Amino acid sequence: MQSNTFSGLFEGQNVITLQRVPSTNEYLKEELSKSTPLTEGTVIMAVDQYAGRGQKGTLWQSEPGKNLTFSMLLTPAFLDPKHQFMLTAAITLAVVHWLESVLGVVVKVKWPNDIYIGDKKIGGILIENILKGNQWKSAIVGIGINVNQTLFPDAIREHTTSVKQILHRDCQIPELLTDLCKQIGQAYFSLKAGRFETLLASYEQRLYRLGELHPFLVDGVKVAGVLDGVAETGRLRIDFNGHLVDFDIKEIAFVI
Repeated sequence: MQSNTFSGLFEGQNVITLQRVPSTNEYLKEELSKSTPLTEGTVIMAVDQYAGRGQKGTLWQSEPGKNLTFSMLLTPAFLDPKHQFMLTAAITLAVVHWLESVLGVVVKVKWPNDIYIGDKKIGGILIENILKGNQWKSAIVGIGINVNQTLFPDAIREHTTSVKQILHRDCQIPELLTDLCKQIGQAYFSLKAGRFETLLASYEQRLYRLGELHPFLVDGVKVAGVLDGVAETGRLRIDFNGHLVDFDIKEIAFVI
């Protein structure tokens, strides 16, 4: 285990680097369950995360030492729990803006928080919120970005990309982590201003397939609809021939 600090998200931010861990989100949750005194902005970075998770329990596959795989502790007590999606939108947009500055290409969000370049996934975000009654105790923000990896399993190769595949050169993981955390810090503090309408509009503008007719799976049935946007609660809004329907993450899936 290696620990260091850098300025940016929070003064004296703590970055703990683990050589090998199943999941940085799980590790951070375990530390919190032990009442470990962790400051807001603490980052758990994994060199080798061998059982990382994505949305709906999917496995995040990452080659050791090649990618950004980390979790960050936030304590957004200033937000009402009903605004959980606003945190997701803010963090997701921070990742999008950071990647665009690194790559110089347009970056999109495949709802709710997969990060896409064209039709290929380059990263993902998994935020796990810990509530106590009607109070928001903490949020564990897990982020995975394909950086220097160029070989991917056959099942995902066609729809996956990395920073190296776009820039055609290796990048320094620690430097990328520092810059991304600074971007997240700016987005997080801006979130405190409560400009939810502007934030939601910016998130919608970045949606993958926005305004396009696209096939979806609803209750196991393939149906075509136009992605119209998202509600403030984060539910995806689809237009089926003029009939707008909102969906939760477990109720609908993109057909690739």
